[in-house]
Amino acid sequence: MGKLYPELDERLRKFIARQSVFFVATAPCLTEEGDGGHVNVSPKGYRDTFAVLGPHRVAYLDLTGSGAETIAHLRQNGQITIMFCSFDHETKILRLYGTGTVVLPGTDQWAELAPHFSGSSGLGTEDRGNLRAIIDVSVHRIADACGYAVPVMELAEERDVLVQWAARKGPEALVEYRADKNAASIDGLPALDVEQAGRPG
Repeated sequence: MGKLYPELDERLRKFIARQSVFFVATAPCLTEEGDGGHVNVSPKGYRDTFAVLGPHRVAYLDLTGSGAETIAHLRQNGQITIMFCSFDHETKILRLYGTGTVVLPGTDQWAELAPHFSGSSGLGTEDRGNLRAIIDVSVHRIADACGYAVPVMELAEERDVLVQWAARKGPEALVEYRADKNAASIDGLPALDVEQAGRPG
């Protein structure tokens, strides 16, 4: 059934590359005892926005959205789980447990990580208007599970709604949107600083 892996080997990298969607989970700690607020799970599309950087390191492009829970939680405690789930005839769920860092445009880390993303979906780092951050994850536990109850589904196509929405808004409106919608989590934790949200890549 389930198995632990010492690293992201070639077989796991190929499995990750085949998936059209992945899920990101984070949670805040709001008290010294570790009591939390709202646990967040986000689906992420566009396969070329995820990169395996090494045996224990991955990263993905964080795109502008209506919330910034992941960024807020990572700024507070760094804990993150990424899940890949096969929807074809292979039965497999892969979870990567790790510590995440929020990398902002205009930083040395951004310049290091940006070349790892191809941008074939129109969301690559050459089109910086819709990018809020890159999430850099140090992976400390790699585990799979059977996924026997996950349905078999076929991908019809990737949605271009987010790309079109960002294009209609334009760079300046996106900066204003992030300043308005992405400054704090739903529990009131700081997420994107207003100045950071508008920093060019």
